[in-house]
Amino acid sequence: MAVTGSDSRAWALARRDLVDGWRQRELWAHLGWQDIRQRYRRSVLGPIWITISMAVTAIALGILYAGLFGNPLEEQLPYILVGFIVWAFVSGCILEGTDVFIANEGLIKHLPAPLSVHVYRLVWRQILLFAHNLIVYVVMLFVFPQDLGLSSLLAVPAFVLLAINGGWVTLLSGMAASRFRDITPIIGSLVQLLFFLTPIVWIYEDLLNSANEDIAERARIMEFNPLLHFIEIIRRPLLGEDTMWTNWIVVAAIAVVGWAVALLALRKYRPRVSYWV
Repeated sequence: MAVTGSDSRAWALARRDLVDGWRQRELWAHLGWQDIRQRYRRSVLGPIWITISMAVTAIALGILYAGLFGNPLEEQLPYILVGFIVWAFVSGCILEGTDVFIANEGLIKHLPAPLSVHVYRLVWRQILLFAHNLIVYVVMLFVFPQDLGLSSLLAVPAFVLLAINGGWVTLLSGMAASRFRDITPIIGSLVQLLFFLTPIVWIYEDLLNSANEDIAERARIMEFNPLLHFIEIIRRPLLGEDTMWTNWIVVAAIAVVGWAVALLALRKYRPRVSYWV
């Protein structure tokens, strides 16, 4: 099928929206930081509450599940802690992504800025929150030292890949929730369910290497959960474990497919978002 002039223009506008939004990074970077400051305004510790909350939750669950599964605390706690840090970023992009355009209704209708500015702003805010949570990881290294090598540096490109995925997730969920408001509670329930289906508080390898073959077979089904791969590409290098390149391939493939779908949606529905919100 031949591409018409209107289709070419729509594609050009979609690409320009992403490019122009990226060029305005001083704007969305400032707004993202202001979002965090506003959330903790008038509190004594400010954004440090993010770190405290993460630490308390991880320690409590680490002690609980170490006892339930009979694992040493020095093994269970770091596993849960890093899993929580990565999960906070992933779930933040998904959950807050559904509200990314609705919450910025005034700016979208009255400020002549690309839609992608709000997407970049949200992802940047999640990156800042991730950086705050890494303080807990650094403290954990002093309490429970890990055998880290050069492979731990893979956590950097892994997080970049995670942030790239966060962009298309935010864009798609934001447009879908702007058009269909029931999307927000549906995604919220789905994310809550995925938390229990993803190896964050339970160790995947323990089930995979179980002497019970039925449990081991069922554990392999978890490999069809994409969030498993999103967690593992960062958790494994941060804990000094061997890299599983299958995780990287899956996450990279999801990024390509996800952005292809997001670009299609942006091309078709970008002009309608201002009316939906």
